Parts: sequence; C-alpha cells; structure tokens
Amino acid sequence: MHFKLIVAFIEDNKTADIMEAAREAGATGCTVINNARGEGIAENKTFFGLTLASQRDVILLLVEEHLSRHILEHIGEVGKFDEKPGTGIAVVIDVEDAVGVMHQSAELGGIVEERI
Repeated sequence: MHFKLIVAFIEDNKTADIMEAAREAGATGCTVINNARGEGIAENKTFFGLTLASQRDVILLLVEEHLSRHILEHIGEVGKFDEKPGTGIAVVIDVEDAVGVMHQSAELGGIVEERI
C-alpha cells in the first residue's frame, strides 16, 4: 500500500471542521500541530509592535494514495481555501515509505477497493 502526506495550514478555529471533513472523505486519523504562524502576500499588521494575526494549526494526514486527491479537495471545499484568502492551504507530498501503519492498511484495503 502506498501513502501520501497531506499537510494543511489552517486558521485554528477551523481545525475541528477540517478534521471531520478529512474523516468523511476517507482519512483514518491525523496529527495536529498547534500555534503555527505564517504570512501571505501582505505582511501581518502590527499595533504598537504586536503582530495582529490569527493563530494557525498544521494538520498532517497520512492517507492512502488513491484517496488523497478526494480528501484534499474535500478539505479545501469545507475550509473554503479558494474562496477567501488567508483561510488555509493544503499540499500533498509523496511518501516513499512508512512504518507504524499496518493497522490502517487492513482497514483501508476494503475502502480503496470500493472506490477504484
């Protein structure tokens, strides 16, 4: 079984919605890294030296390669990544090898066969 890593950078108030959307689309779990910081095209505004920016979370999803595109598109729709700048971005990275996922492979086998 081959995997891909979806990395999503999102506003922290959307974390629960994105995690739920990923599960709906076929993800079996995720890792959340809280309190990330980022900057887009425009610099963050400051007020008396304090940066005024919302907190970001990073969600890592190790998913079966055949499900990766569907999961990516679904979290993008739920998070409205393309509709409103600054709401989030997500990327897919190829995974050459992984350990510790045998329990997921058994569960994913049937799901992947149904979808392809």
